[in-house]
Amino acid sequence: MRLPFFYGWIIVVVTFVTMAIGVNARTAFSLFFPPIIDEFGWERGVTAGAFSFGFLVSGAVSPLIGRLMDRAGPRAVMELGVALMAGGMLLAPLTTQPWHLYLTIGVMVGAGSVCLGYSGQSLFLPNWFNRRRGLAIGLAFAGVGIGSMTLLPWVQHMIEQTGWRTACTAMGILILVVLAPINLLLHRRPEDIGLQPDGDAAPSASNKPVSYVVDHHWAGIDWTLSRAVRTARFWWISLGYFGGLYIWYAVQVHQTKYLLDIGFSPNVAVWALGAVSLLGIPGQIWLGHLSDRVGREWIWTAGCLGFAICFAALIALKSFPTLMLVYLMVLAQGALGYGLTSIMGAVVLEIFQGKHFGSIFGTVMLAALAGGAAGPWVTGSLHDLTGSYAVAFAIGIAVSALSAFAIWMASPGKVRAVAGQLHKARAGAA
Repeated sequence: MRLPFFYGWIIVVVTFVTMAIGVNARTAFSLFFPPIIDEFGWERGVTAGAFSFGFLVSGAVSPLIGRLMDRAGPRAVMELGVALMAGGMLLAPLTTQPWHLYLTIGVMVGAGSVCLGYSGQSLFLPNWFNRRRGLAIGLAFAGVGIGSMTLLPWVQHMIEQTGWRTACTAMGILILVVLAPINLLLHRRPEDIGLQPDGDAAPSASNKPVSYVVDHHWAGIDWTLSRAVRTARFWWISLGYFGGLYIWYAVQVHQTKYLLDIGFSPNVAVWALGAVSLLGIPGQIWLGHLSDRVGREWIWTAGCLGFAICFAALIALKSFPTLMLVYLMVLAQGALGYGLTSIMGAVVLEIFQGKHFGSIFGTVMLAALAGGAAGPWVTGSLHDLTGSYAVAFAIGIAVSALSAFAIWMASPGKVRAVAGQLHKARAGAA
């Protein structure tokens, strides 16, 4: 039976719900962080290290997840992620030693998040759209914001009423009950069920498909992982993604505790964490759509600028702890910074499109997740060494600039044009 709409939008909805729960289950560590420190008295660097260790595990399994996607498709990857993340959340309440936290929140939730989060979804969702790729990814990833505004206050309420262990258990059950069944609806690409990207009609002699290729020599290469790693573009993307996740998680893990430290109430600190993701909803959608018009490089730069402003505002808050600076920090981080996710899959696909894309993207995400691991750990360790976040936040500004520069050097727009720049690409080729 044919649907009255393109099946790709079902893929977007499933991804939306999966991201709303799966990504925020990991983000909730920022809420678990203070009560765990208060209960056990562990150093911040040691405790935040569980989150960072999860990124190291994520990095180690990311290439394997990419290969699994190439061979078995998204259903297998997502259900594996559900099992790992739910298991980690259900076992975390048994924690009595730091290594318990590293095993559950670190290894299990970390590995599961590769499947259910931005990395796993970016392995197949871009295949479903060409003209509206950025918009579709932005809509799907906006689920993170909805989840933040609904799930995180619920988790914080449970922490305050019944403790962090009950909150962990509830999240584990939610992951199993909701995500396990809906991810059975996924398919890797539209061609697998007899469709074309964007729901277009099948190409014919009188209806030739639109080509977005600018560099035909590059696009004509059968990109395997071994070929890709021998190119400068691969390493520029890896550097850009390392920086992108470094700045993202350096802020996300530490901002709640930092706001509490400088005198803001728990309600303001929790509101700030949720409001960032709420603003990320229009930010991801609009910036994803805009990337289809102006190109991925400009939007990555806008996202990095958002994080640079965020770090600068956090530094200023130490001397001027006003709500106006909190608003600026939240606005820059959410409305601009979260735009990075709406193009993360598109950048790699448009440079290394082919049957081995999963393996290549998974390996690129090894560098990205290493950045996600380094951000919280370096930030926490520098605080432990200096007694302040100032140096760590200044480093965040520098990493933001480096990440933007790296994506310009990779230049996905010189391989495949986005829909809004296709006329310029054709004029240049004429």
